[in-house]
Amino acid sequence: MLFNSPVFIFIFLPVVVLIYALFNRGSHNLFAKAWLVLASLFFYSYWNPIYLPLILSSILVNFYLGRKLQDSFEDEQSASGGRKKYAVIGVLFNVGLLAYFKYVDFFLENINLLFGTDAEPLNILLPLAISFFTFQQIAYLIDCYKEGSKKYTLLDYSLFVSFFPQLIAGPIVHHKEMMPQFFTVAGSRIDWDNIAQGVVIFCIGLFKKVFIADTFAVWADAGFDGTGDISFLEAWGATLSYTFQLYYDFSGYTDMAIGAALLFNIRLPINFNSPYKALSIQDFWRRWHITLSNWLRDYVYIPLGGNRGGENKTLMNLLLTFLIGGLWHGAGWTFVVWGALHGVALIIHRLWSKLGLVMPKVLAWFTTFLFVNIAWVFFRAESFESAIRMLKGLVSVDTFALSSTFAGVLYYLSPIFLPQLPVTKAEMIVSISTLEHILVFGSVALFLPNSIQVARYISYHGRLAVQYNLRWAFCTALFFFISCLTFVGNVSPSKFLYFNF
Repeated sequence: MLFNSPVFIFIFLPVVVLIYALFNRGSHNLFAKAWLVLASLFFYSYWNPIYLPLILSSILVNFYLGRKLQDSFEDEQSASGGRKKYAVIGVLFNVGLLAYFKYVDFFLENINLLFGTDAEPLNILLPLAISFFTFQQIAYLIDCYKEGSKKYTLLDYSLFVSFFPQLIAGPIVHHKEMMPQFFTVAGSRIDWDNIAQGVVIFCIGLFKKVFIADTFAVWADAGFDGTGDISFLEAWGATLSYTFQLYYDFSGYTDMAIGAALLFNIRLPINFNSPYKALSIQDFWRRWHITLSNWLRDYVYIPLGGNRGGENKTLMNLLLTFLIGGLWHGAGWTFVVWGALHGVALIIHRLWSKLGLVMPKVLAWFTTFLFVNIAWVFFRAESFESAIRMLKGLVSVDTFALSSTFAGVLYYLSPIFLPQLPVTKAEMIVSISTLEHILVFGSVALFLPNSIQVARYISYHGRLAVQYNLRWAFCTALFFFISCLTFVGNVSPSKFLYFNF
């Protein structure tokens, strides 16, 4: 089930919220949590019921291993041996599950390439959310191994893993942040301030997805999925379109997740903080997919040694962490290259900072944004051939040409300075609409407050939903109305990009 589908917005979400509130109003918190687990499992299996046993098995196995780790932690005599054994089994189980469903065909493909074999791919359909709920449960087991962690009931643990707003594509939540929220008395009451914030954030996220991201997708797909040479303007139009498509698509999903969770008085962690405003690659990763960055830091970088063991070891740990992060996103060498590029960029940033060198802010922003935009080419391209084709277009100034319509507009605006620009009669990816969207929504991402800042503003300026700022009430209604217009005649809403990862 998609957040941007009428079934979810007009039926599933209102029904689940209403029944959950009714159970809590009657002080049946246990039934409320059970209802939320059942609703979340229905949400997950709506796409493909065949994978429902997968997530249930994952929950049961990790819950069992977590209990064993907690018991071993409490029993000092068996703490050293038993705890380590269960931790290793747990990590191997989760990594093995992820490897089988996500990487087995990638492995077979490379075995065939290396040894000249002809092993048939299994063509396994990637289960939704496996990358996300696997990482969440690995973190839980490691914490149980290190600290023992608080014991939860099976119902509570199932709710932590399956809670539908964050289940499919994050944010990657941590049990210490999530579980206490389900136990508070205040969390079971209707909170109009949370509802006001939730509705605003959800509608902003919906608008980001259906109006902005899906519009950019048309131009990005036309550029990346095409064949043959691509011109300078077409390459830049396609890459910038994908840069903003990915941002508005994934941050839109996260906004909708945060907004939906607030209707249940649950605060999910912030996952985006205006990443394209970053002044360095380190700053970018503190703003982009924040929960993944934190997970990689806490459960990959630090266990590898972090910044302990000398400068060379630290730099190697950075690179390995981002290679793993790249591979987590997808089973392909293009994702590995994308991760390696970011790892190398962070190494350069670290060395640059050690030298005490400082760029002017505008140059620092431009360099960071330019690098991120170019690196996204490998993230989006289906193959190295496609990536190289796009990169060639980005630097092929000799292929600069305007469509006749575009050239006509520019000539009208400045007939003295622009009469000699090359013009093509062929249809081009870059149109007036493309440029308008890049300028408008690029400026929004760079200069305006993000959705979380807007929600905080509403919270500070109005404690009740009926009293909060009228401007944002109007904007929210407008965002929702425009988004709903896309449902008309749209039988199959587009998936979110991170559903593929």
